[in-house]
Amino acid sequence: MYKFGTTSEKHLQGVHQDLVAVMREAIKYSPVDFGIVDGLRTKAEQKRYVAKGASKTMKSRHLTGKAVDIMCYVNGKGRWEEALYKKVGPHVKAAAKKLKVAIIWGGDWNWKDWGHFELDVKKYGY
Repeated sequence: MYKFGTTSEKHLQGVHQDLVAVMREAIKYSPVDFGIVDGLRTKAEQKRYVAKGASKTMKSRHLTGKAVDIMCYVNGKGRWEEALYKKVGPHVKAAAKKLKVAIIWGGDWNWKDWGHFELDVKKYGY
C-alpha cells in the first residue's frame, strides 16, 4: 500500500477536492507507486509550459485546479515508461468510478499525455 509524501500533498493544494479524493484513493492500492508532480498552475507557469512545448494550450485545466500530472516511481526513482502508466491509468479511472467522479485520462487521448488526469469538463466546466 502506497501513500503520498509531502511533495505530492503540496502539489495537491488548490486542486479541486473531487480530484484530490480520486488521487488519494488511487494511491492506496495502486499497482505502481506514483506521486503528484503538478497540480494548480499560475498563468505565468502555464505560459512557460507552452513556450517550452510541455503544454499545447493556455486553456489548461491546471489553471483552475481541475488537473494533475503524476510520475510513476520504481524503487524510489521517477520513471516515464509507458507500460507503468498503462497500469496506473486504468486504476485511477477505477478509483474515480468508485467515488462517482468523472475524470479524463491523457492516456486515452490521440496525443498521449500518460501522466495527466483531469476532471471531465462536461461535468466540472473549465
